[in-house]
Amino acid sequence: MSQSELYVSLDIGSSSIKVLIGEVDGETLHVIGVGNVQSAGVRRGTIIDIDATVDSIQKAVDQAERMTGMKIHEVVLGIPANGVSLQKVKGVVAINSENREITDDDLHRVMESAQVMSVPPEREIVNIIPTQFIVDDYGEITDPRGMIGVRLEMDGTLITTSKTVVHNILRCVERAGLSIREIYLQPLAAGTFALSEDEKDHGTAFIDIGGGSTTISIFGDQQFMATGVLPIGGDHVTKDLSIILKTPTEQARKIKHKYGHAFYDDASDDELFEVPVIGAESKDQYSQRYISEIIGVRLEELFELILEELYRMGVKDLPGGIVLTGGITKIEGILQLARHVLKSRVRIHTPEYIGVREPMYSTAVGLIKYAHLDEDFFGSISEELPVTPIEDQGQVSSKTVKKTEKKQSDKPSLMTRAKGVLNNFFE
Repeated sequence: MSQSELYVSLDIGSSSIKVLIGEVDGETLHVIGVGNVQSAGVRRGTIIDIDATVDSIQKAVDQAERMTGMKIHEVVLGIPANGVSLQKVKGVVAINSENREITDDDLHRVMESAQVMSVPPEREIVNIIPTQFIVDDYGEITDPRGMIGVRLEMDGTLITTSKTVVHNILRCVERAGLSIREIYLQPLAAGTFALSEDEKDHGTAFIDIGGGSTTISIFGDQQFMATGVLPIGGDHVTKDLSIILKTPTEQARKIKHKYGHAFYDDASDDELFEVPVIGAESKDQYSQRYISEIIGVRLEELFELILEELYRMGVKDLPGGIVLTGGITKIEGILQLARHVLKSRVRIHTPEYIGVREPMYSTAVGLIKYAHLDEDFFGSISEELPVTPIEDQGQVSSKTVKKTEKKQSDKPSLMTRAKGVLNNFFE
């Protein structure tokens, strides 16, 4: 197993925290470890309790470590889309080499030059996404290295977010005893692999319904074009069930997943199930159709808010349709309801990998695959092994370290920028 192909992703959500250990072999991802625990200390994608969040991260990491017998050191971290801003940028440099061949250094310099702009002190750069490279007025180039030219340009999208949001997330990861391999915007990483090439080209809304919030992202012309967040998600459905059925929140969550149905017309009215009542020894009985009305009303409201957000974002047409993901999309009938309200082609994305064949893992899987794609283009910057066998702590082979160091030296230092800047928070 090549250590350079091992990745660990950390997805900090409002309802759950997920840790995946994966080995990428070419285009194939093999998930070898999974940690998934109920989240504490996070609300609507924002850290509200450092200690509780650190505890949840450690529990998820422990689960994944016990499954694999490996100790996790380094993670690929996802940043939520709360408060994210996208800005078009352009970089221009002269090609340095004597023979005018474009090298890694030129690629690094043009991407750095695209960031020479005024970023408010309260905001932090998360990612810069090249949309095209231009060599002496010849555009639409995806990788200019090896080409001959005089001037190199790059058009791209700069993603910035609140420095406070990033600071608090990094503080939690650091206190959980982990280092960060890379940082990516969650919907960028997830949507890049959840959508087909045609969907990314034609224009598609990628909608991730989380526990405390729903993230809407627009892809078109093979680009990440816009994103927005609604403060409503699957936990609101759980709360509705808990209040109306007068049952504990945890029980309401189980009922939602076991008996839930989002489309009233298709729900069953035959079978009854028992629901414990808060403060009473007796149990009430309900049918699937009864709770489908509760679930359906809340989800219909969510889909209507999504339509309003798409209108606010200036989206008038989605030839590629809408792709839904997130834990609640497992509920029966949600596809029919979404098509009914959104008046568009809708499908649900579920990762097709053993151990994570559930929509809730879309972001965690996307982070691993995006990190691999990124490092395949730029080269690895990892300064340590992401995992090591628990029984062999401190006994890493020199051969593996040399391989890691060699690949690290091939990558432009641009991709260390986020880590370098954000690490200053802790100095």
